[in-house]
Amino acid sequence: MAAAATAGEIQDEAICSICLGYLTEPVTIACGHNFCRACLTRYSEEKGRGTPLTCPQCRARFQKGEFKPNAQLNNILQRIKQLGLKPGKGQKEDLCERHEERLKLFCEEDGETICLVCEKSRDHKSHTVVPIEEAAQEYKVKLQGALGPLRKELEEALALMSKEEEKTTEWQGKVKNKREMISGEFKKLHTLLREEEQLLLQSLEQEERETLQRLQENVTKLSQQSSSLQQLITEIEKKCQKPVAELLKDVKSTLSRSENVKLQEPEAVSTDLKNVYKISLDMREALKRFGVDVTLDPDTANPSLVLSEDRKRVRRGDTRQDLPDKPERFDTYPEVLGAEGFAGGRRYWEVEVGDKTDWTLGVCRESVSRKGESSFSPEDGYWAVWLRDGGYEALTSPSTPLPVSVRPGRVGIFLDYEAGEVSFYNVTDGSHLFTFTDTFSGTLRPYFYTGCTLGVQTRLP
Repeated sequence: MAAAATAGEIQDEAICSICLGYLTEPVTIACGHNFCRACLTRYSEEKGRGTPLTCPQCRARFQKGEFKPNAQLNNILQRIKQLGLKPGKGQKEDLCERHEERLKLFCEEDGETICLVCEKSRDHKSHTVVPIEEAAQEYKVKLQGALGPLRKELEEALALMSKEEEKTTEWQGKVKNKREMISGEFKKLHTLLREEEQLLLQSLEQEERETLQRLQENVTKLSQQSSSLQQLITEIEKKCQKPVAELLKDVKSTLSRSENVKLQEPEAVSTDLKNVYKISLDMREALKRFGVDVTLDPDTANPSLVLSEDRKRVRRGDTRQDLPDKPERFDTYPEVLGAEGFAGGRRYWEVEVGDKTDWTLGVCRESVSRKGESSFSPEDGYWAVWLRDGGYEALTSPSTPLPVSVRPGRVGIFLDYEAGEVSFYNVTDGSHLFTFTDTFSGTLRPYFYTGCTLGVQTRLP
């Protein structure tokens, strides 16, 4: 008995789990499993580019072409073939429990192997009966056909799980950036807004926790589905390598389970912050301590702009005015600077943009060119945000999209010269829009671009 078992085990090791026949030109991959060279090559090519290759038996990853010939196993195979043993014949055939006869037939109706005596009995007399080898071959083909869809489902599950893990990492990065922004804002006035800061951070942490939990639940569910698929695939692969009698046992149930597998895709989880981390009006009240009475400098205004008498409002005129072409005047775009320059300290002002659909606001160096095309970036002396085509952006290099849930009718600008910061606030809902961090030198002045809309005013406090 021990010798027979050993022979059967040796035969099992000589079977290719892809074609289920004896190994031909056996090769070994990193995990230690062996396959026919042609089977593994075809399997690798069918996967296509960009898809990680996994062992057909244990799903361990390996690189295309990363396999070695197994000369020792090939020698063993040649000896097995010389003995005339066929795959799956390493163990003795089972006998009918009722009649002690060899199981040579398969009953289609009952899905079980039977002997010649069983065939003549009342239980099977009217049933469709086929030779056991014929039935085994038929169901082996069906089982092998079931492996393809199952493997595809497994690959999709693993791909979806990978995407969910990537979303988790991306989400944590967004939370990290938002946390740094909140902390930076509250450091300005932490003595007045300490309690507000803690509430906002707790709200952010709660959103982080809840969203991460939902993302992790998706990963867990996909992992469970992947495990179930892996178990079913392993079960079928092992079944295909068993003797015919064992292969046919409960084979219809196995096929039914494989056909009923349906991958449940994860629940869609948004990884966009809800943008509820607003700084209360207390921040605005505190910033007003640094408020300045900004007026517009008519000598810098583009000829297409019309300033109010108090120089606190500006609009795009219907026609271009005939004004002296001074060196300080913008000559291309509807731009104008504030009359006041700042070479130090803290300053805060607000700009009423109303329902304008096109504007740019911020500060710039006094030395920026006023002629020809303008390039808005800190490298060119501009620290500004704008509204273009319905989207808000900070004019970094490259620009940074701003998630704005409530359209700002008024924008607050806070310049902290020594700290090297220019911060922008949505006064309408009290939220922080963006903060530039840089090193300033020379004089900075408020900057305004009124856009191309006619007859709309931009108001300053």
